[in-house]
Amino acid sequence: MTATPHVTAPAAAPAPPATGAGAVPGLAFAVTGAEEERYAAVPTLRFRLEITRTGGPAIASLALTADVRIDVARRRYGPDERRALAELFGLPDQWATALRPLTWARTTVHVPAFDTRTTADLPVACSYDTELAVTKYLRAVRDGDVPLDFLFSGTVFHHGPDRALRAGRIPWSGEAAYALPADRWHALTGRYHAGGPWLRLSHDTYERLDAYRARHVLRTPDEAVAALLARAPHHDPEPE
Repeated sequence: MTATPHVTAPAAAPAPPATGAGAVPGLAFAVTGAEEERYAAVPTLRFRLEITRTGGPAIASLALTADVRIDVARRRYGPDERRALAELFGLPDQWATALRPLTWARTTVHVPAFDTRTTADLPVACSYDTELAVTKYLRAVRDGDVPLDFLFSGTVFHHGPDRALRAGRIPWSGEAAYALPADRWHALTGRYHAGGPWLRLSHDTYERLDAYRARHVLRTPDEAVAALLARAPHHDPEPE
């Protein structure tokens, strides 16, 4: 399928300038890019966030929380992707009502003082746990962009007219959209996991699998699973 341009959607409309002794600074957000977090212990993407003060006094600091969601209805899917996503969303004729946003992560950062505009990095871990719905989705979508929504909340600290430090809530209306290239997630997780998904097994199941492997003189658990699948009725054929 044809990839869409990597364009950040416009941020929420700026609030009118706040006035008065109890004024709380207005804020607007835009996600402008995403890069791999180098040397991280787990695969992590670092999203670049631009924050603009749209009114009110200067910012003393922000305790900023971002909820990251995948707006799955905001893109098209090819036949292979629809088959891979059937476990999450059902058959194609059910998608009109089944395509609901998937929660990916929640991250909190501290933003130091600024006047008009500043930038911050939002780290988002990229789990390869195949039991998570977001991982199943990202593994299935290999082309084009992943439509993301960032929903912001937290606390904004500022000085009042008397120079006393004051705090106000960041409204839930603060949000931004970003189109993440799907191949960026695949390349990142592939480097950390050598191209293989992470599979959780109970201790008893692993012991049984390993005993089967040893009994049939197989080298790895992967070979043991492949042998069991080959013997199972109605197993799916190996991909070409």
